[in-house]
Amino acid sequence: MPERILVVDDEEPIREIVASMLTAAGYACTQAGSGMQALAVLTSGEEFELMLSDLMMADLDGIGLLERTKEKYPDMPVVMVTAVHDISVALAAIRNGAYDYLLKPFEREQLLNTTSRALENRRLKVENRNYQLNLESLVKARTEQLQGALEELKRSYGITLEVLGEALDYKDHETQGHSQRVTAYTMAIASRMGIPREQIETIAHGAFLHDIGKMAIPDQILNKPDKLTPEEVAVMREHCYLGYKLVQKIPVLREAAEIVYSHQERFDGTGYPRHLKGEAIPLGARIFSVADTLDAITSDRAYRPAQTLAAARAEIKRCSGSQFDPEVVSVFLEMPDPIWEDLRRDIDAQIQKVAYSAGAKG
Repeated sequence: MPERILVVDDEEPIREIVASMLTAAGYACTQAGSGMQALAVLTSGEEFELMLSDLMMADLDGIGLLERTKEKYPDMPVVMVTAVHDISVALAAIRNGAYDYLLKPFEREQLLNTTSRALENRRLKVENRNYQLNLESLVKARTEQLQGALEELKRSYGITLEVLGEALDYKDHETQGHSQRVTAYTMAIASRMGIPREQIETIAHGAFLHDIGKMAIPDQILNKPDKLTPEEVAVMREHCYLGYKLVQKIPVLREAAEIVYSHQERFDGTGYPRHLKGEAIPLGARIFSVADTLDAITSDRAYRPAQTLAAARAEIKRCSGSQFDPEVVSVFLEMPDPIWEDLRRDIDAQIQKVAYSAGAKG
């Protein structure tokens, strides 16, 4: 299909000559005898790859026509045709968006060369824009694929975490439900402290896996009903480092591994295994420490029954600055009891549901 050119000139003989030259060269030409007539042709819906316009016309000159068409038809280059004495005006037209200009009188080769350059420039612009659109679509599709893969990977990691938690529950019955509850408590405090969601997710992973190192502790020590000997205490304390070594092998959990490593540290530096102090302890571990104590005090243990939330609050407040970060304690104490009651009730219900489903399948 030949490329379409709109020839605009209020002098019919010149318009006819230009159109005949272009038609002979294989282009399809439409003529307009004025700027207003050209606008009427354009607004009728007919599309053109190029417009050749005389600069000096009575009703609407070439500059006015250019201004009224360049935004609506950005892909259509405009070549101005002018007399020699109008050269400065022609240059101004180029600054306003015209592609080029021709000086009257011009030779056939000049007309065809300028036309060819203008059309090639248009083709390159259109191809570049289409390339950009295709590239954006491709990038969008690839991004969606990547996001889908990442979501699937996160789901896989979530399943892995659940399996690890269940494995620990099987080994240490006293901790059943503890990892889920302490994770929920930790997330609640972290959220109240205004910690970003991405960081809360990392902290939650560390909280959930904090005791995973106990998988490597001998059963006779882990489940011993009597008081542990100093040697057995030393072995038990190795679970922090053993858990750290296990978790940090999973790339997405490397930051969470630091919480696993530090979850038994104390704010005053008397904890273990590295005797970290104050803000040297990862923030997630400092938050976890409060949540862990809350769950320990309000849960049944072999050596004592569960105590009240009030007792847990009093103990945590008493140990502020020694065992616990005072800032974390302050936030915790501001949070009302129903938060912890609701979280415990929801988690216990989930555990019972899973246990019932497992029993039914058995």
